[in-house]
Amino acid sequence: MVRSLGCVEYEPTWRAMQDFTARRDADTPDELWLLEHPPVYTLGQAGRREHLLAATDIPLVPIDRGGQITYHGPGQVVIYVLVDLRRRGYGVRELVARMEQAVIELLAAHAVAAQRLAGAPGVYVEGAKIAALGLRVKRGCTYHGLALNVDMDLAPFAAINPCGYAGMRVTQCRDLGVSLLPVEAGQALARALLDGVYA
Repeated sequence: MVRSLGCVEYEPTWRAMQDFTARRDADTPDELWLLEHPPVYTLGQAGRREHLLAATDIPLVPIDRGGQITYHGPGQVVIYVLVDLRRRGYGVRELVARMEQAVIELLAAHAVAAQRLAGAPGVYVEGAKIAALGLRVKRGCTYHGLALNVDMDLAPFAAINPCGYAGMRVTQCRDLGVSLLPVEAGQALARALLDGVYA
């Protein structure tokens, strides 16, 4: 099931993911939550605050996914992946690979060659990050997910080491000649995830 939530505040959405995961049982259908967030930095469990390089008026929210710091904002497609891995019969590394592949295939359909980068989850185009990925697993069930930069203001990334990597460049679909609106990119990515994650 895909839930399209529009542009929603980060923290209540995160709490709703936690609540959904805590309440679900063996029969609860998996869900994808498709949305955007107002400007926010999120810092993963092992995240170091020194990766926030400059003071800004953008809030910083420490959260319970893996990974370091990232930025969410309007024009970036976020899909939260609420999946029971035990029922699917594969592990978190396989899920990450399937999520990355969905982004790679979406971009390939628009003549953009994207790749994985060893040791750095996410999707990259010529070394610049276009999609970030982070998950939390509780009792075999995942939440959090991925963020694809579509048509957004990339300036807030300059205030951080994206995902903890100093000097990491970021890019987005618009700058690569992909003329999808965020809502179109979100729908296409959700379809690709349904085909890949639930296969």
